[in-house]
Amino acid sequence: MRSVRSIPVFENIPILVRAALNVPVENDHVMNDYRLRRALSTIRFLTERGAKVILISHIGNKGTETLAPVARALGTLIRGVSFCPETIGAGAREAIRAMAPGDILVLENLRRNAGEQANDPAFSRELAALADVFVEDSFDTCHRAHASIIGVPKFLPAYAGLLLEEETAALRGALHPAHPALAVIGGAKFKTKEAVLTALLASYDHVFVGGALANDFLKAAGKEVGKSLVSDIDPARVKELLANPKLIVPVDSLVIRAEAFDTLNARAEARIVPVEHVARDEIILDHGPATSALVAALARKMKNILWNGPLGNYENGFIDATDALARAIAASGAHSVVGGGDTVASIENLGLLPQFSFVSTGGGAMLDFLAKGTLVGIEALELYTSA
Repeated sequence: MRSVRSIPVFENIPILVRAALNVPVENDHVMNDYRLRRALSTIRFLTERGAKVILISHIGNKGTETLAPVARALGTLIRGVSFCPETIGAGAREAIRAMAPGDILVLENLRRNAGEQANDPAFSRELAALADVFVEDSFDTCHRAHASIIGVPKFLPAYAGLLLEEETAALRGALHPAHPALAVIGGAKFKTKEAVLTALLASYDHVFVGGALANDFLKAAGKEVGKSLVSDIDPARVKELLANPKLIVPVDSLVIRAEAFDTLNARAEARIVPVEHVARDEIILDHGPATSALVAALARKMKNILWNGPLGNYENGFIDATDALARAIAASGAHSVVGGGDTVASIENLGLLPQFSFVSTGGGAMLDFLAKGTLVGIEALELYTSA
């Protein structure tokens, strides 16, 4: 990949930057600005050299959300930010013509145009027509074959941003960890985790499977998981991974009766049980203290730790095992590489961010990179800038 540092001319040049601006917004306010803060290094690099910085990004999954509150939040972190309620077209072009060197313009949500997710060449051309140079700096979406990721580099000189360079360097290092090394993969959806688990079992000494993903392994091992979330998959695929002696699963669980899950006193009804004692009418919502102690004891012996994904039903407040793991890794002294939205939220809420070696802006992108060693967005940069 060509680096943003090798762009030949910056002064007064309109530069289109695919940035990671997909942040949580509630009631028109940004709730967590971590990705915005990570985007600043490339933005500042360009504005300090007199470029006109045009930021494009998606937000949310519906295509109806707006980047307007994100632009306002970004404006509190760096000067010169304005917002355009259009992504392409006459309004966007006029807003870009009005920019002065060093200005920053945030265009509206890419996914409001169906051409973004469809990787429509016509939409890619219209985006490319807005600038003279393209910079890819949205690692979190580099696993998506969308117009702003793999389409635009066909039509503009394309470069990797500083954040993208940092992400790829850190994760390439994580593919070859110093030993002993521990990987922790949480979250759900076995289908999206199978490839990365296979890769990590080949290069790490221990791989702990947590979160709802662990339910698939407990079920494959013949344990009762009650009404817990499980994947609709061939159990033989899970059993093959389970047979690997490096793989570790939870030993105890926090459970409640399924009928009590949506009640106000759900947590009061929760109980800790060994994984062998989960009842048929119960839901596993988190791991218990014995599992947390087991993983913490391992972490203290490691030189490298990789972590992606929460260990419990984090969004509904079952955060104890996730927070316990965050504290254990922070205290371990190991080189740590972590990622995933809820993972980062836990670390930030606990005030532990400075104690981690590298915190990725990607969740799914991080997993895909670890499984494949590259991403389609990175391949596009390499393919169209090889000359």
